[in-house]
Amino acid sequence: MLVPTIGIEVHVELKSKAKAFSKGKNEFHADPNTNVNILDLGYPGTLPQLNKEVINMAIKAALAFHSNITRKMHFDRKNYFYPDLPKGYQITQQQTPIGTDGYIEIELEGQTKRIRLERMHMEEDTCKSIHTKHLTLLNFNRAGVPLLEIVSRPDMTSGIEAMKYVEKLREILLYLEISDVKIEEGSMRCDVNVSLHEETEEKLGTKVEIKNIGSISNVGVAIDYEIKRQTELLQNGKKITEETRRFDDKTMTTIAMRSKETGNDYRYFPEPDLPYFELSEEWIKNVEADMPIMPEVLRAKYQSLGINEKNVKTIVSNKPMCDFFESMLENINPVILSNLLTGDIISIMNKNDLHFSDIHLTKENLSKLIKALESNEISSKQSKEILPILILEGGNYEELIQKLGFKQISDTDSLLTMIHKVIDENPASVEDFKAGKDRAIKFLMGQIMKESKGQANPSLVNKLLTEELKKHEFAQKDEI
Repeated sequence: MLVPTIGIEVHVELKSKAKAFSKGKNEFHADPNTNVNILDLGYPGTLPQLNKEVINMAIKAALAFHSNITRKMHFDRKNYFYPDLPKGYQITQQQTPIGTDGYIEIELEGQTKRIRLERMHMEEDTCKSIHTKHLTLLNFNRAGVPLLEIVSRPDMTSGIEAMKYVEKLREILLYLEISDVKIEEGSMRCDVNVSLHEETEEKLGTKVEIKNIGSISNVGVAIDYEIKRQTELLQNGKKITEETRRFDDKTMTTIAMRSKETGNDYRYFPEPDLPYFELSEEWIKNVEADMPIMPEVLRAKYQSLGINEKNVKTIVSNKPMCDFFESMLENINPVILSNLLTGDIISIMNKNDLHFSDIHLTKENLSKLIKALESNEISSKQSKEILPILILEGGNYEELIQKLGFKQISDTDSLLTMIHKVIDENPASVEDFKAGKDRAIKFLMGQIMKESKGQANPSLVNKLLTEELKKHEFAQKDEI
């Protein structure tokens, strides 16, 4: 039986203010070739200068992924010639990666699986190649942008495991606030290695690398296709060639690009223009003290607050929503808040293509609305009418309630007066209730809500109405 073995190399662009080894701006949306200086262009005589912010970001990642942090490090030159590499070499960390032997835990079908990380290292990005019909254009803005390369061990065995791994990796990096991890913009790029070997053999099969995977879902598709392709070749007595392939999202297949280069082709040697540097314990502890709260901690916290698993998953997987939720937790019912955020609020935002930075809903207004719901001053139906206005237009909660006439009636005496009136006006429905017909109480409820112009507290009305109808039923039995 053939067993798949999968490892993933992820390149993550770090969102530092400046580039890794120059003072050029690190800005994705800038016009092409505007954030460029002579160092990025590889001019002779220019000297790189290490960006401390990049090192701090890499330390955060190493801590979050439970990695051993290398204390004394240097950079290396990776030599190769390609149009997107103006210097003819890339500055990277081949020999002394900042992090080694870390891990990530993924959840799959109720089971936890640990995916080991072999290494993570800092390096610089290349230019961005833009291919047109007749020529290739180069955007040097990306040259020198800091990267963190995270290399897993071959611990995954399926496309779904690989997707879970990339999702978890992306989530942690997002919460660390060191990268935008936008696969569609190229700030997170995945290269997947797939091989097959017989279950009875310890030696792994020939490895094939897949590049150009543009989404997490396509990571799974590319792997599943490659497993199928390699399986068919081996079953037909053919050999797997070590090569680099690309994923074609139109045909959902992998296509051969070139035979695989070996590490020796790159002629690595220590970068002569950057000195060795050492991380002190104080430096690492200062970075650790500045670490944000990680998603696993937030999940446990929200579950302890009584929020259901589905809502917890939705909130934590959407960082802007999670930040909003976290900022409102003090003195607010967390269950009602989570229900509104994952239900009505996100639905209105999606319908109007809004982000949390775009909405007019203030935390003060939302807090008042939640407290009104909790005390039954307004109904959930009324809140559905209020929220779109507060989100799209803003305003003042109290003024809006007055304008709409949305003050829920929860006074027992007032409600009983309406209930008695409706009962007296609808004797046939009372008889239906006595006969055990369910529709009777629904009809009477509707009449009471109509009488109150929708302002009666529905749960309280239901309770009082049922009690009054039962009194009529018992009264009839006593007469008999």
